[in-house]
Amino acid sequence: MRCVIARFPFELTKNGVLESMKGVKPEPVTAESVIIGRRHYPAKQVGEVVTRQDRRDFSAGEVLRAMTRLGFTCRTAPEAVPAPAGETPLERASAMLGTSLTG
Repeated sequence: MRCVIARFPFELTKNGVLESMKGVKPEPVTAESVIIGRRHYPAKQVGEVVTRQDRRDFSAGEVLRAMTRLGFTCRTAPEAVPAPAGETPLERASAMLGTSLTG
């Protein structure tokens, strides 16, 4: 399948991606990810290995679109949960520990 990543065309196949990622140790996932085999890889790591380009040259979205079209399962970054209004970090930590600041 023809994909464009970082303005360059690539002919990618599912088997080709599987072969490229074979033996590559996944980095910790902190944002978008691609599941290849039983491993979760950061999208930027997959893009770098498959295209041999610097990660700064493409977006995670470009990689996710290409990998989704090839049939891989992709995950987007989890939404950040906003802190409840009115609580300080100390009050939140105290509540999580089940202790009270007032007594």
